[in-house]
Amino acid sequence: MTASQQMDQCVEQCFEVARLASRCVQDCLSGQNVQANVECVRLCLDVVDITEACGAMMARSSKYGAQLCGVCADVCNACADECEKMGGEVMQACGEACRRCAQTCRQMAA
Repeated sequence: MTASQQMDQCVEQCFEVARLASRCVQDCLSGQNVQANVECVRLCLDVVDITEACGAMMARSSKYGAQLCGVCADVCNACADECEKMGGEVMQACGEACRRCAQTCRQMAA
């Protein structure tokens, strides 16, 4: 995979995570026990913010994009850990997307 293809993949995965994490927040807030989902909501909102910023910076070839990718990978992994505990279909999809994004972001940060 070329560097350009890897960057495109990173951008796509970042925006996919932002989309799925937004759905995850909606799912958490519409459940019966919202209080039990507070940490998941917080992390999903963090991951939405960081992946949107990272994707945008990578898309415009910002010289800070690789640095942000390292932080993005950390937040994605934290979000994945929390979503995977929750067990719902939307949360599992979010967790899986976060793991893929974290791996790609780590490669971009290297």
